Amino acid sequence: MKNNHKLGTVLAVLGILTGLLTLYLLTQQYNLLIEAKTVDGRLDEATSVRLTYAVLGWIGITAGAIWAAVLYGFFNKEKWAWFWGVVAATIQLLVGFFPAIPAMDSHLPVPTLSIFALGAVLWFGMLFIGGVDRKIITLTFIAGLAYVLTFIDGVAPIAKYTTSQDDPFWNGMYVMSQQVSWWGAAAWAIFIFSVLKKKSWAIPLGIFAGTMSMLAGYPLGLHNALFEVHRFSMFLPAPLFGTGLVIYLALPSTRRMLEAWNVSA
Repeated sequence: MKNNHKLGTVLAVLGILTGLLTLYLLTQQYNLLIEAKTVDGRLDEATSVRLTYAVLGWIGITAGAIWAAVLYGFFNKEKWAWFWGVVAATIQLLVGFFPAIPAMDSHLPVPTLSIFALGAVLWFGMLFIGGVDRKIITLTFIAGLAYVLTFIDGVAPIAKYTTSQDDPFWNGMYVMSQQVSWWGAAAWAIFIFSVLKKKSWAIPLGIFAGTMSMLAGYPLGLHNALFEVHRFSMFLPAPLFGTGLVIYLALPSTRRMLEAWNVSA
């Protein structure tokens, strides 16, 4: 499959259609979900949907436009095409996955999972066309999980901020941690791209991304688990993944693996 420009062209067309599907589905669900949350008396979650869906819509539609450039690249057999296809698919994976969570919580259909499924096909397809080593695919896939989970950790504080006005400390904590999670998610995405582009600074960037996941996730997750829900908190997977990846990236064997990948043809 390596350097299969015909397959790349087909997948790029599919990526453009996925971008159009993103525009349609998020537009269709936007006010429907806000109304469902409002009827349930969850004005806090309605606020988080109002903001988060807009952000995901903007970047998801942009990903569809990136696929148009990728289509041009594959049509002209450009070497860069597969990498930018990975960038677009990485965005679409997030855009397809997260909206399903508040929709399921409100017992509504979850059509955006079709975007997630298409994004997965496109993501792995681009990596195979790019001839990426299987160990690198595994590492970037796990980093992709950290990317999605860290983004999710940045959504809940939007809702919790509106319901914590009587607790000044935690109200402030939600403000301080919210963008840290989203910046951490962006750092994980850039880490994936830096590994694929064989950049020497990929490891320190990954350590930075993992630390951002931990700084934002552990305080919220432990507080939520011990004092709010009294069970395992869904804030915790992101910092736990971040911790595991930071430890893995610090290992000499990981550095040797990435150095070997960086000098490969």
